[in-house]
Amino acid sequence: MKLWPKLAAMVGVLFLLLGLFAVAYAAPTAQDAAPAVDTTAPIIPGLTEWQNSPPADFESESFRHWDETDPQEVPASCAKCHSSVGYQDFLGVDGSEAGKVDAAAPVTTVVDCVACHNSATINKTSVVFPSGLEITNLGDESRCMECHQGRESKISVDRQITDTFKLDPVEDLDTVVAPMVDTAKNVTTTFGFRNVHYYAAAATQYGTLVKGGYEYDGMSYDGKFQHPAPFNTCTGCHNPHSLEMDLEACATCHAGVETAEDLAGIRMAGSLMDYDGDGDAEEGIGDEYAGLQEKLGEAITAYAKEVAEADIVYDASAYPYWFGDANANGTKDDDEKGYASWTPRLLKAAYNYQVAGKDPGAFAHNAKYVIQLMHDSIADLNTALAEPVDIEAAARNDVGHFDGTSEAFRHWDAEGDVPADCAKCHSADGLPQFLENNGTVAVAGSSVRTTGVVAAEPSNGLACMTCHADMTEFTLHPVTGVPFPSGKTVSFSKKDDKGAYTEPVAANLCLECHQGRASTATMNAAIGNKELDEVPEPALRFQNVHYFAAGASLFGNDAQGAYQYADKEYVGQFKHVPGFDTCTGCHNPHALELELEKCTTCHAGIEGPGDIRITPTDLDGDADAKEPIKAEIEGLTEKLYAAMQTYATEVAEAPIVYDAHAYPYYFNDANGNGEVDEGEGSYTAWTPRLLKAAYNYQYVQKDPGMYAHNAKYAGQILYDTLEDLAAGGIEVDMEGLVRPEVK
Repeated sequence: MKLWPKLAAMVGVLFLLLGLFAVAYAAPTAQDAAPAVDTTAPIIPGLTEWQNSPPADFESESFRHWDETDPQEVPASCAKCHSSVGYQDFLGVDGSEAGKVDAAAPVTTVVDCVACHNSATINKTSVVFPSGLEITNLGDESRCMECHQGRESKISVDRQITDTFKLDPVEDLDTVVAPMVDTAKNVTTTFGFRNVHYYAAAATQYGTLVKGGYEYDGMSYDGKFQHPAPFNTCTGCHNPHSLEMDLEACATCHAGVETAEDLAGIRMAGSLMDYDGDGDAEEGIGDEYAGLQEKLGEAITAYAKEVAEADIVYDASAYPYWFGDANANGTKDDDEKGYASWTPRLLKAAYNYQVAGKDPGAFAHNAKYVIQLMHDSIADLNTALAEPVDIEAAARNDVGHFDGTSEAFRHWDAEGDVPADCAKCHSADGLPQFLENNGTVAVAGSSVRTTGVVAAEPSNGLACMTCHADMTEFTLHPVTGVPFPSGKTVSFSKKDDKGAYTEPVAANLCLECHQGRASTATMNAAIGNKELDEVPEPALRFQNVHYFAAGASLFGNDAQGAYQYADKEYVGQFKHVPGFDTCTGCHNPHALELELEKCTTCHAGIEGPGDIRITPTDLDGDADAKEPIKAEIEGLTEKLYAAMQTYATEVAEAPIVYDAHAYPYYFNDANGNGEVDEGEGSYTAWTPRLLKAAYNYQYVQKDPGMYAHNAKYAGQILYDTLEDLAAGGIEVDMEGLVRPEVK
């Protein structure tokens, strides 16, 4: 055994620490009385844990890999993480330039105390990842992340394909790439596998924010996995010296966890999808992860044989991991060499397979991100396979509140922060912060400002702690009254004799975010006293209600989320039958799905809520009083859009076109073809009357369940808007249209 390096290093660390103590406790001057000398050896925090940890293991491959090299040293490209000297060199503690390693390191060092405890790490707050992307405002975990970030990324994989080998990213995807030979320099460059490296936990945790996996163009991916505090950092879960996890702390929320292996069996309500498509959505997230990785391995094997025409086999313990399977036995044999028939498509998938495998805790660090990488890799390989690997039943994303890939949570990735006005509903921590600080929704003229919340880092959707005040009893944050953008306060709670809401109701939490961002009040403030049918100067701007304002729809006139005309009466809260008169009475609070079997108790024969018909009234005037209420609302909506287009052309003298998927939704229809074409900018010829109509049209579009949330309110709003446009000088056929009664 090579004990002398271990002893030498440990002695060196001890002498260094003793030297520091000697400086701190210098001998007194001759003028001073000599105090008693304490010869007790100093207690070094964490020393025992460190001695038995991987960073102190002198015999591990991490530190012994270069023993037989010539020269016998850790190369500068590896020294940052595989030696204490190299890490200090990278930090600039040795007086060199920070951010790079200037020289090779000796093979006799490990990652010792001084590597992490020095003048540079005390102030270290950011880390630059292999993609070039930087994460800032970090704490002590930045020390861990410098080495646990991997060595490759989507950027480096793409660079090899398009920059180094000048391959067309589309046309050459399935081309086996031959080595590139520079005869002048006698250099051969091989199109080979790119290894993410090992234990890239930080790259896994931060997901698309650092792009450690190969992310396919056109797809969206989860960002940082936000575990509840204080378990949302490296050192929050791992002892920084031993690297062991505090399993007792895990068991506080995850009952039954006793060993590290038990962590793979965890499954929470925010991840109840069948990711591997095996029909079991209740197995541990680790099993889902492993099941999908197995499918990816199948797809890689099939593609290599069918498209690259060279069998491939993987060996996790043997570099370079992917080998030519010459005898097609599915096992790496001693004489089989590294795989050489790489195509760009195969390279991407194999890279992601390695990403999934070389972070053994990835299922805990950010399972959903790596699941998305694997899912997309299989889907991409499938496009080239005669018999695709079946992932039809395999879910890629979570639903609703937990879909970390959605625009609702990924919109601010480039900015780095979710603004305070948005963080309440678009970050995991925003709502509890709003409630704790007694936040308000303040109407400020034509805009709404949210108080009690500060900017937050982007999250992967909501978290358990967003709604639950604790993770032992899973009690909910108590909410009684909910302020709305109209200045009104509404609630599912009962009122006392003084008109105050008396008790918290679970569904009030839903109202906090499903209320929109505008109202009758903000619209009136934006329009002021301007002439109804004239385009003012300066121009009006479109007012967007925002999205899924179901709470405002449900409460109707009590919330005044739609634009309500001054001389009209409107229905208030839609009170369905008891048990189905709140958000959570109809929707599963985690999956958001309607529990349709409950609906069929009263609404027999329906296949979905869109089939329901209660009222015998023909609202849209199409002479069909038996069609579902959803169709009635859609009929009125279509009439409104047609009337808006007529008004825009004849009165505002600027044709208008709507696109539900493109901000700011309304565009100048310059060529009058009814479609948004390239170069057609946002609509600017707003009259106050047209702005009201456009707001209400958008309101109905952005609450796709409004027909169920409050059909009467929807019918009243649409009818009144059509009537108002007719008053603006255009012909609107109101014959046969019926305005729902207020009662």
